[in-house]
Amino acid sequence: MSEPIRFYYQGAVRVVTQAAPTQTILQHLREDLHCTGTKEGCAEGDCGACTVVIGSLGADGQVEMKAVNSCIQLTPTLDGKALFSVEDLEQPNGTLHPVQQAMVECHGSQCGFCTPGFVMSLWGMYLKQEGRDATREPTRCQIDDALSGNLCRCTGYRPIIDAARRMGELPAVNFDRAALAAQLAPLQRGAMATYSAAGASFYAPRTLDELVRIRADKPDAVLLAGSTDIGLWVTKQMRELGDLIYLGHVDALKQVTQQDGMIDIGAGVTLEEAYEAIAAHYPAELSAMWQRFASLPIRNAGTLGGNVANGSPIGDSMPWLIALGARVVLRGAAGEREMALEDLYLGYQKKDMQAGEFVQAVRVPLPRAGVQFRTYKLAKRFDQDISAVCAAFALRIDGDVVAEARIAFGGMAATPKRAAQTEALLAGQPWSEATVDAAMAMLAQDYAPLSDMRASSEYRMKAAQNLLRRFWFETRQHNPLAADAVNAFAVRA
Repeated sequence: MSEPIRFYYQGAVRVVTQAAPTQTILQHLREDLHCTGTKEGCAEGDCGACTVVIGSLGADGQVEMKAVNSCIQLTPTLDGKALFSVEDLEQPNGTLHPVQQAMVECHGSQCGFCTPGFVMSLWGMYLKQEGRDATREPTRCQIDDALSGNLCRCTGYRPIIDAARRMGELPAVNFDRAALAAQLAPLQRGAMATYSAAGASFYAPRTLDELVRIRADKPDAVLLAGSTDIGLWVTKQMRELGDLIYLGHVDALKQVTQQDGMIDIGAGVTLEEAYEAIAAHYPAELSAMWQRFASLPIRNAGTLGGNVANGSPIGDSMPWLIALGARVVLRGAAGEREMALEDLYLGYQKKDMQAGEFVQAVRVPLPRAGVQFRTYKLAKRFDQDISAVCAAFALRIDGDVVAEARIAFGGMAATPKRAAQTEALLAGQPWSEATVDAAMAMLAQDYAPLSDMRASSEYRMKAAQNLLRRFWFETRQHNPLAADAVNAFAVRA
Protein backbone atom coordinates (compact mmCIF):
# COMPACT_ATOMS: atom_id res chain seq x y z
CA MET A 1 0.00 0.00 0.00
CA SER A 2 1.35 3.42 -0.92
CA GLU A 3 1.84 5.93 1.87
CA PRO A 4 1.91 9.68 1.15
CA ILE A 5 5.01 11.83 1.38
CA ARG A 6 4.60 14.32 4.24
CA PHE A 7 6.90 17.27 4.88
CA TYR A 8 6.77 20.68 6.53
CA TYR A 9 6.90 23.80 4.36
CA GLN A 10 5.82 27.41 4.97
CA GLY A 11 4.08 26.70 8.24
CA ALA A 12 2.09 23.67 7.10
CA VAL A 13 2.43 19.94 6.52
CA ARG A 14 2.41 19.21 2.79
CA VAL A 15 1.14 15.87 1.48
CA VAL A 16 2.28 14.40 -1.84
CA THR A 17 0.50 11.42 -3.38
CA GLN A 18 0.84 11.66 -7.17
CA ALA A 19 4.38 12.84 -7.91
CA ALA A 20 6.71 10.37 -9.62
CA PRO A 21 9.37 8.97 -7.24
CA THR A 22 12.01 10.63 -9.41
CA GLN A 23 10.46 14.10 -9.33
CA THR A 24 13.05 16.55 -8.00
CA ILE A 25 12.42 18.90 -5.11
CA LEU A 26 13.06 21.80 -7.49
CA GLN A 27 10.33 20.57 -9.82
CA HIS A 28 7.93 20.14 -6.90
CA LEU A 29 8.66 23.64 -5.62
CA ARG A 30 8.19 25.37 -8.94
CA GLU A 31 5.54 23.25 -10.66
CA ASP A 32 3.38 21.96 -7.80
CA LEU A 33 3.83 24.52 -5.01
CA HIS A 34 4.27 27.45 -7.42
CA CYS A 35 7.13 28.85 -5.38
CA THR A 36 9.43 30.10 -8.11
CA GLY A 37 12.06 31.95 -6.09
CA THR A 38 14.26 28.85 -6.34
CA LYS A 39 15.82 28.76 -9.81
CA GLU A 40 17.05 26.07 -12.17
CA GLY A 41 20.44 26.74 -13.68
CA CYS A 42 22.50 23.62 -14.42
CA ALA A 43 20.17 20.86 -13.14
CA GLU A 44 23.22 18.89 -12.02
CA GLY A 45 24.19 20.33 -8.64
CA ASP A 46 26.95 22.64 -9.90
CA CYS A 47 25.66 26.22 -10.04
CA GLY A 48 23.71 26.54 -6.78
CA ALA A 49 20.81 28.59 -8.17
CA CYS A 50 18.46 25.93 -6.78
CA THR A 51 19.90 25.87 -3.24
CA VAL A 52 17.42 25.21 -0.44
CA VAL A 53 17.84 24.24 3.21
CA ILE A 54 16.49 20.93 4.53
CA GLY A 55 15.68 20.45 8.21
CA SER A 56 15.67 16.91 9.59
CA LEU A 57 15.10 15.47 13.03
CA GLY A 58 18.07 13.46 14.27
CA ALA A 59 17.92 10.38 16.45
CA ASP A 60 18.79 12.64 19.39
CA GLY A 61 15.71 14.78 18.77
CA GLN A 62 17.76 17.74 17.55
CA VAL A 63 17.09 19.48 14.24
CA GLU A 64 19.85 19.50 11.64
CA MET A 65 19.74 22.20 8.95
CA LYS A 66 21.68 21.67 5.74
CA ALA A 67 21.92 23.54 2.45
CA VAL A 68 21.49 21.20 -0.54
CA ASN A 69 20.88 21.37 -4.29
CA SER A 70 17.16 20.88 -4.88
CA CYS A 71 17.70 20.15 -8.59
CA ILE A 72 19.10 16.68 -7.88
CA GLN A 73 17.27 15.77 -4.67
CA LEU A 74 14.14 13.66 -5.12
CA THR A 75 10.80 14.73 -3.63
CA PRO A 76 10.14 11.48 -1.68
CA THR A 77 13.33 12.04 0.33
CA LEU A 78 11.52 14.98 2.00
CA ASP A 79 9.28 12.63 3.96
CA GLY A 80 9.45 13.57 7.65
CA LYS A 81 11.62 16.62 6.99
CA ALA A 82 11.22 20.38 6.59
CA LEU A 83 11.91 22.34 3.42
CA PHE A 84 13.01 25.97 3.40
CA SER A 85 13.28 28.08 0.26
CA VAL A 86 14.02 31.76 -0.24
CA GLU A 87 10.31 32.55 0.29
CA ASP A 88 10.70 31.54 3.95
CA LEU A 89 13.18 34.22 4.93
CA GLU A 90 10.80 37.19 5.08
CA GLN A 91 10.17 38.11 8.72
CA PRO A 92 6.66 38.11 10.27
CA ASN A 93 6.65 41.92 10.26
CA GLY A 94 7.49 42.00 6.57
CA THR A 95 11.14 43.01 6.94
CA LEU A 96 14.03 41.26 5.27
CA HIS A 97 16.15 38.66 7.00
CA PRO A 98 19.66 39.93 7.86
CA VAL A 99 21.06 37.77 5.06
CA GLN A 100 18.79 39.47 2.54
CA GLN A 101 19.34 42.92 4.05
CA ALA A 102 23.10 42.45 3.84
CA MET A 103 22.81 41.51 0.16
CA VAL A 104 20.84 44.71 -0.45
CA GLU A 105 23.23 46.96 1.46
CA CYS A 106 26.33 45.45 -0.16
CA HIS A 107 24.83 45.39 -3.66
CA GLY A 108 25.25 41.62 -3.83
CA SER A 109 22.55 41.07 -6.44
CA GLN A 110 23.30 41.80 -10.09
CA CYS A 111 21.10 40.11 -12.71
CA GLY A 112 19.45 38.38 -9.72
CA PHE A 113 19.06 34.90 -11.16
CA CYS A 114 21.61 33.29 -8.84
CA THR A 115 20.72 35.51 -5.87
CA PRO A 116 18.15 33.19 -4.17
CA GLY A 117 20.72 30.38 -4.16
CA PHE A 118 23.40 32.61 -2.66
CA VAL A 119 20.93 33.82 -0.05
CA MET A 120 20.06 30.27 0.99
CA SER A 121 23.72 29.24 1.19
CA LEU A 122 24.42 32.31 3.32
CA TRP A 123 21.41 31.48 5.48
CA GLY A 124 22.86 28.00 5.98
CA MET A 125 26.08 29.62 7.22
CA TYR A 126 24.07 32.08 9.35
CA LEU A 127 22.37 29.13 11.06
CA LYS A 128 25.74 27.57 11.82
CA GLN A 129 26.90 30.79 13.46
CA GLU A 130 23.94 30.81 15.88
CA GLY A 131 25.03 30.32 19.44
CA ARG A 132 28.56 31.51 18.70
CA ASP A 133 30.05 34.85 19.61
CA ALA A 134 27.74 37.29 17.83
CA THR A 135 30.62 39.64 17.16
CA ARG A 136 32.78 36.97 15.55
CA GLU A 137 33.14 37.66 11.85
CA PRO A 138 33.27 34.56 9.65
CA THR A 139 36.65 33.89 8.13
CA ARG A 140 37.20 34.12 4.39
CA CYS A 141 37.74 30.36 4.34
CA GLN A 142 34.35 29.79 5.99
CA ILE A 143 32.66 32.15 3.54
CA ASP A 144 34.32 30.56 0.53
CA ASP A 145 33.34 27.10 1.76
CA ALA A 146 29.72 28.11 2.33
CA LEU A 147 29.54 29.63 -1.17
CA SER A 148 31.62 26.95 -2.92
CA GLY A 149 28.54 25.56 -4.66
CA ASN A 150 27.19 28.87 -5.96
CA LEU A 151 28.15 30.44 -9.28
CA CYS A 152 27.56 34.08 -10.20
CA ARG A 153 27.62 34.40 -13.97
CA CYS A 154 27.95 38.18 -13.60
CA THR A 155 31.25 37.54 -11.71
CA GLY A 156 30.05 39.62 -8.78
CA TYR A 157 31.55 37.67 -5.88
CA ARG A 158 33.16 40.57 -4.02
CA PRO A 159 29.90 42.24 -2.90
CA ILE A 160 28.45 38.84 -2.00
CA ILE A 161 31.45 38.15 0.22
CA ASP A 162 30.96 41.61 1.73
CA ALA A 163 27.35 40.64 2.47
CA ALA A 164 28.52 37.45 4.18
CA ARG A 165 30.51 39.61 6.59
CA ARG A 166 27.83 42.28 6.95
CA MET A 167 24.95 39.93 7.83
CA GLY A 168 26.46 39.15 11.24
CA GLU A 169 26.64 42.85 12.10
CA LEU A 170 22.88 43.35 11.71
CA PRO A 171 20.41 42.64 14.53
CA ALA A 172 20.26 38.88 14.92
CA VAL A 173 17.27 36.77 13.94
CA ASN A 174 17.38 33.41 15.69
CA PHE A 175 15.79 30.31 14.24
CA ASP A 176 13.44 28.39 16.56
CA ARG A 177 14.72 24.83 16.22
CA ALA A 178 12.63 23.58 19.14
CA ALA A 179 9.42 24.69 17.43
CA LEU A 180 10.49 22.96 14.22
CA ALA A 181 11.33 19.79 16.13
CA ALA A 182 7.80 19.81 17.54
CA GLN A 183 6.37 20.07 14.02
CA LEU A 184 8.56 17.26 12.69
CA ALA A 185 8.09 14.79 15.54
CA PRO A 186 4.58 13.63 14.44
CA LEU A 187 5.88 13.08 10.89
CA GLN A 188 8.47 10.48 11.91
CA ARG A 189 7.70 6.88 10.98
CA GLY A 190 8.47 3.83 13.09
CA ALA A 191 8.75 1.34 10.24
CA MET A 192 9.54 1.20 6.55
CA ALA A 193 7.36 3.39 4.35
CA THR A 194 6.46 2.63 0.75
CA TYR A 195 5.44 5.34 -1.69
CA SER A 196 4.20 4.34 -5.14
CA ALA A 197 3.29 6.49 -8.13
CA ALA A 198 3.82 6.60 -11.89
CA GLY A 199 4.49 2.86 -12.02
CA ALA A 200 7.41 2.82 -9.58
CA SER A 201 7.89 2.49 -5.82
CA PHE A 202 10.10 4.28 -3.33
CA TYR A 203 11.00 2.19 -0.27
CA ALA A 204 12.31 3.93 2.85
CA PRO A 205 13.41 1.39 5.49
CA ARG A 206 14.15 2.52 9.04
CA THR A 207 16.33 -0.33 10.29
CA LEU A 208 19.17 -2.45 8.92
CA ASP A 209 16.97 -5.54 9.06
CA GLU A 210 14.29 -3.82 6.99
CA LEU A 211 16.94 -2.71 4.52
CA VAL A 212 18.35 -6.24 4.22
CA ARG A 213 14.87 -7.66 3.61
CA ILE A 214 13.78 -5.14 0.99
CA ARG A 215 17.15 -5.37 -0.74
CA ALA A 216 16.82 -9.15 -0.91
CA ASP A 217 13.27 -8.83 -2.24
CA LYS A 218 14.22 -6.12 -4.74
CA PRO A 219 17.82 -6.84 -5.81
CA ASP A 220 17.40 -4.82 -9.00
CA ALA A 221 16.08 -1.71 -7.25
CA VAL A 222 18.36 1.32 -7.26
CA LEU A 223 19.94 2.15 -3.89
CA LEU A 224 19.62 5.87 -3.20
CA ALA A 225 21.71 7.68 -0.59
CA GLY A 226 22.70 11.29 -1.29
CA SER A 227 21.40 11.45 -4.88
CA THR A 228 24.44 13.44 -5.99
CA ASP A 229 25.03 10.94 -8.79
CA ILE A 230 21.63 9.33 -9.25
CA GLY A 231 20.01 12.75 -9.48
CA LEU A 232 21.95 13.32 -12.70
CA TRP A 233 20.68 10.02 -14.10
CA VAL A 234 17.25 11.66 -13.89
CA THR A 235 18.00 15.24 -14.94
CA LYS A 236 20.71 14.65 -17.56
CA GLN A 237 20.37 11.08 -18.79
CA MET A 238 16.57 11.00 -18.56
CA ARG A 239 16.74 7.44 -17.25
CA GLU A 240 13.76 5.49 -15.97
CA LEU A 241 15.03 4.18 -12.65
CA GLY A 242 12.19 1.88 -11.62
CA ASP A 243 12.00 1.07 -7.92
CA LEU A 244 14.20 2.94 -5.44
CA ILE A 245 15.42 1.97 -1.97
CA TYR A 246 16.32 5.02 0.12
CA LEU A 247 19.00 4.69 2.80
CA GLY A 248 18.54 8.14 4.33
CA HIS A 249 16.22 7.06 7.16
CA VAL A 250 18.32 4.13 8.45
CA ASP A 251 19.82 5.56 11.64
CA ALA A 252 22.18 2.60 12.03
CA LEU A 253 23.96 3.71 8.84
CA LYS A 254 24.52 7.23 10.18
CA GLN A 255 26.86 6.34 13.04
CA VAL A 256 30.54 7.26 13.41
CA THR A 257 32.36 5.13 15.97
CA GLN A 258 35.90 4.06 16.87
CA GLN A 259 37.05 0.56 17.68
CA ASP A 260 40.16 -1.58 17.21
CA GLY A 261 42.22 1.33 15.90
CA MET A 262 39.66 2.15 13.20
CA ILE A 263 37.12 4.88 12.56
CA ASP A 264 33.89 3.21 11.42
CA ILE A 265 31.89 5.44 9.08
CA GLY A 266 28.34 4.23 8.42
CA ALA A 267 27.30 4.24 4.78
CA GLY A 268 24.65 6.88 5.50
CA VAL A 269 27.08 9.40 7.02
CA THR A 270 27.31 12.46 4.80
CA LEU A 271 30.57 13.39 3.14
CA GLU A 272 30.78 16.56 5.24
CA GLU A 273 30.36 14.62 8.49
CA ALA A 274 32.71 11.84 7.37
CA TYR A 275 35.48 14.21 6.35
CA GLU A 276 35.05 16.14 9.59
CA ALA A 277 35.38 12.95 11.64
CA ILE A 278 38.42 11.64 9.77
CA ALA A 279 40.16 15.00 9.35
CA ALA A 280 40.04 15.40 13.13
CA HIS A 281 42.74 12.71 13.18
CA TYR A 282 44.50 13.81 9.97
CA PRO A 283 44.06 17.62 10.07
CA ALA A 284 47.03 18.75 7.97
CA GLU A 285 46.77 15.82 5.57
CA LEU A 286 43.05 15.97 4.76
CA SER A 287 42.11 19.63 5.22
CA ALA A 288 42.76 20.58 1.61
CA MET A 289 40.97 17.52 0.24
CA TRP A 290 37.99 18.17 2.51
CA GLN A 291 37.72 21.75 1.30
CA ARG A 292 38.17 20.83 -2.36
CA PHE A 293 35.87 17.80 -2.44
CA ALA A 294 32.87 19.10 -4.41
CA SER A 295 30.85 21.88 -2.73
CA LEU A 296 29.27 22.13 0.70
CA PRO A 297 25.71 21.40 -0.59
CA ILE A 298 27.02 18.28 -2.32
CA ARG A 299 28.92 17.19 0.79
CA ASN A 300 25.81 17.88 2.88
CA ALA A 301 23.83 15.40 0.75
CA GLY A 302 26.28 12.83 -0.60
CA THR A 303 27.65 10.05 1.58
CA LEU A 304 31.09 8.48 1.88
CA GLY A 305 29.48 5.05 1.58
CA GLY A 306 27.81 6.09 -1.67
CA ASN A 307 31.11 7.48 -2.95
CA VAL A 308 32.79 4.15 -2.21
CA ALA A 309 29.94 2.07 -3.66
CA ASN A 310 29.99 4.16 -6.83
CA GLY A 311 33.71 3.46 -7.23
CA SER A 312 34.36 6.12 -9.86
CA PRO A 313 37.95 6.02 -11.17
CA ILE A 314 38.06 9.80 -10.68
CA GLY A 315 36.51 9.84 -7.20
CA ASP A 316 38.67 11.77 -4.75
CA SER A 317 37.96 9.72 -1.61
CA MET A 318 39.13 6.31 -2.73
CA PRO A 319 42.87 7.00 -3.31
CA TRP A 320 43.52 8.28 0.20
CA LEU A 321 41.23 5.69 1.77
CA ILE A 322 43.11 2.92 -0.04
CA ALA A 323 46.50 4.41 0.87
CA LEU A 324 45.52 4.45 4.54
CA GLY A 325 44.42 0.81 4.35
CA ALA A 326 40.66 1.38 4.66
CA ARG A 327 38.30 -1.57 4.61
CA VAL A 328 34.70 -1.85 3.48
CA VAL A 329 31.92 -3.76 5.25
CA LEU A 330 29.27 -5.27 2.97
CA ARG A 331 25.89 -6.48 4.21
CA GLY A 332 23.37 -8.81 2.63
CA ALA A 333 20.91 -11.55 3.47
CA ALA A 334 23.82 -13.92 4.16
CA GLY A 335 25.30 -11.53 6.73
CA GLU A 336 28.33 -9.26 6.80
CA ARG A 337 31.66 -9.58 5.06
CA GLU A 338 34.66 -7.28 5.12
CA MET A 339 37.46 -6.69 2.64
CA ALA A 340 40.23 -4.27 1.81
CA LEU A 341 38.74 -1.37 -0.10
CA GLU A 342 40.97 -1.85 -3.14
CA ASP A 343 39.68 -5.43 -3.47
CA LEU A 344 36.13 -4.14 -3.98
CA TYR A 345 36.96 -2.79 -7.43
CA LEU A 346 37.30 -5.42 -10.15
CA GLY A 347 37.15 -3.18 -13.22
CA TYR A 348 35.42 -0.10 -14.56
CA GLN A 349 32.06 0.06 -12.75
CA LYS A 350 32.53 -3.58 -11.69
CA LYS A 351 32.60 -4.43 -8.00
CA ASP A 352 32.91 -7.55 -5.88
CA MET A 353 29.35 -7.30 -4.59
CA GLN A 354 26.79 -10.07 -4.69
CA ALA A 355 23.13 -9.57 -5.58
CA GLY A 356 21.33 -8.03 -2.63
CA GLU A 357 24.48 -6.69 -0.97
CA PHE A 358 25.09 -3.08 -0.04
CA VAL A 359 27.87 -1.08 1.59
CA GLN A 360 27.22 -0.93 5.33
CA ALA A 361 30.32 0.92 6.52
CA VAL A 362 33.80 2.10 5.65
CA ARG A 363 36.57 1.44 8.20
CA VAL A 364 39.45 3.93 8.23
CA PRO A 365 42.64 3.27 10.24
CA LEU A 366 43.61 5.78 12.89
CA PRO A 367 47.09 7.35 12.54
CA ARG A 368 50.00 4.97 13.15
CA ALA A 369 53.41 5.89 14.48
CA GLY A 370 55.99 6.37 11.77
CA VAL A 371 53.50 6.58 8.89
CA GLN A 372 53.87 9.61 6.62
CA PHE A 373 50.60 10.31 4.79
CA ARG A 374 49.62 12.87 2.16
CA THR A 375 46.95 13.21 -0.49
CA TYR A 376 46.98 15.65 -3.40
CA LYS A 377 44.41 16.76 -5.94
CA LEU A 378 45.24 18.27 -9.33
CA ALA A 379 42.40 19.96 -11.19
CA LYS A 380 41.87 22.98 -13.41
CA ARG A 381 40.02 24.84 -10.65
CA PHE A 382 40.61 24.88 -6.90
CA ASP A 383 36.91 24.53 -6.07
CA GLN A 384 34.18 22.37 -7.52
CA ASP A 385 36.19 20.48 -10.12
CA ILE A 386 36.88 16.86 -11.00
CA SER A 387 40.47 15.74 -10.59
CA ALA A 388 42.79 15.11 -13.48
CA VAL A 389 44.97 13.21 -11.02
CA CYS A 390 44.35 12.39 -7.37
CA ALA A 391 47.30 10.89 -5.49
CA ALA A 392 47.72 9.41 -2.02
CA PHE A 393 50.86 8.17 -0.32
CA ALA A 394 51.24 6.42 3.04
CA LEU A 395 54.76 5.26 3.87
CA ARG A 396 55.93 3.82 7.15
CA ILE A 397 59.51 4.95 7.53
CA ASP A 398 61.81 3.29 10.07
CA GLY A 399 64.78 5.60 10.58
CA ASP A 400 65.50 6.46 6.97
CA VAL A 401 64.29 3.19 5.44
CA VAL A 402 60.86 2.56 3.89
CA ALA A 403 59.39 -0.26 5.94
CA GLU A 404 56.00 -0.24 4.22
CA ALA A 405 54.55 1.64 1.25
CA ARG A 406 50.97 2.15 0.12
CA ILE A 407 50.39 4.32 -2.93
CA ALA A 408 47.06 4.85 -4.74
CA PHE A 409 45.91 7.06 -7.59
CA GLY A 410 42.63 8.16 -9.07
CA GLY A 411 42.36 9.24 -12.70
CA MET A 412 45.20 6.94 -13.75
CA ALA A 413 43.28 3.70 -14.43
CA ALA A 414 39.79 2.27 -14.87
CA THR A 415 39.48 1.99 -11.09
CA PRO A 416 41.09 3.63 -8.07
CA LYS A 417 44.30 1.58 -8.09
CA ARG A 418 47.37 0.88 -5.98
CA ALA A 419 50.85 1.19 -7.47
CA ALA A 420 51.88 -2.37 -6.60
CA GLN A 421 55.20 -2.45 -8.46
CA THR A 422 56.24 0.95 -7.15
CA GLU A 423 55.36 -0.10 -3.61
CA ALA A 424 57.48 -3.23 -3.98
CA LEU A 425 60.41 -1.20 -5.26
CA LEU A 426 60.23 1.18 -2.29
CA ALA A 427 59.97 -1.46 0.43
CA GLY A 428 63.25 -1.85 2.31
CA GLN A 429 64.98 0.98 0.45
CA PRO A 430 66.38 4.18 1.93
CA TRP A 431 63.99 7.14 1.65
CA SER A 432 66.41 9.00 -0.61
CA GLU A 433 66.34 10.96 -3.84
CA ALA A 434 67.80 8.04 -5.77
CA THR A 435 65.04 5.76 -4.49
CA VAL A 436 62.39 8.31 -5.39
CA ASP A 437 63.81 8.67 -8.91
CA ALA A 438 63.56 4.91 -9.40
CA ALA A 439 60.02 4.87 -7.95
CA MET A 440 58.92 7.68 -10.27
CA ALA A 441 60.09 5.68 -13.26
CA MET A 442 58.35 2.57 -11.95
CA LEU A 443 54.97 4.36 -11.90
CA ALA A 444 54.97 4.00 -15.68
CA GLN A 445 54.83 0.21 -15.15
CA ASP A 446 51.87 0.50 -12.79
CA TYR A 447 49.69 2.83 -14.85
CA ALA A 448 48.78 3.53 -18.47
CA PRO A 449 46.52 6.58 -18.12
CA LEU A 450 44.12 7.73 -20.82
CA SER A 451 43.77 11.14 -22.43
CA ASP A 452 40.45 12.96 -22.08
CA MET A 453 39.03 16.46 -21.70
CA ARG A 454 40.69 16.89 -18.30
CA ALA A 455 44.25 15.92 -19.15
CA SER A 456 46.44 14.03 -21.57
CA SER A 457 47.99 10.69 -20.68
CA GLU A 458 51.43 12.34 -20.75
CA TYR A 459 50.35 15.05 -18.32
CA ARG A 460 48.81 12.53 -15.97
CA MET A 461 51.95 10.41 -15.84
CA LYS A 462 54.28 13.36 -15.36
CA ALA A 463 51.98 14.84 -12.70
CA ALA A 464 51.79 11.53 -10.84
CA GLN A 465 55.57 11.23 -10.84
CA ASN A 466 56.04 14.80 -9.69
CA LEU A 467 53.54 14.32 -6.87
CA LEU A 468 55.64 11.43 -5.62
CA ARG A 469 58.68 13.72 -5.63
CA ARG A 470 56.68 16.39 -3.80
CA PHE A 471 55.76 13.81 -1.18
CA TRP A 472 59.46 13.02 -0.72
CA PHE A 473 60.33 16.72 -0.37
CA GLU A 474 57.74 17.05 2.37
CA THR A 475 58.66 13.92 4.32
CA ARG A 476 62.44 13.49 3.94
CA GLN A 477 64.69 13.89 6.96
CA HIS A 478 65.94 17.42 7.69
CA ASN A 479 63.09 18.75 5.59
CA PRO A 480 63.29 22.57 5.34
CA LEU A 481 59.62 22.66 4.33
CA ALA A 482 57.65 21.57 7.36
CA ALA A 483 54.45 19.75 6.44
CA ASP A 484 52.30 22.18 8.38
CA ALA A 485 53.77 25.08 6.43
CA VAL A 486 53.20 23.35 3.10
CA ASN A 487 49.56 22.71 3.93
CA ALA A 488 48.83 25.82 5.97
CA PHE A 489 46.92 27.46 3.13
CA ALA A 490 44.34 24.67 3.23
CA VAL A 491 43.73 24.29 6.96
CA ARG A 492 40.05 24.97 7.57
CA ALA A 493 39.25 27.76 10.00
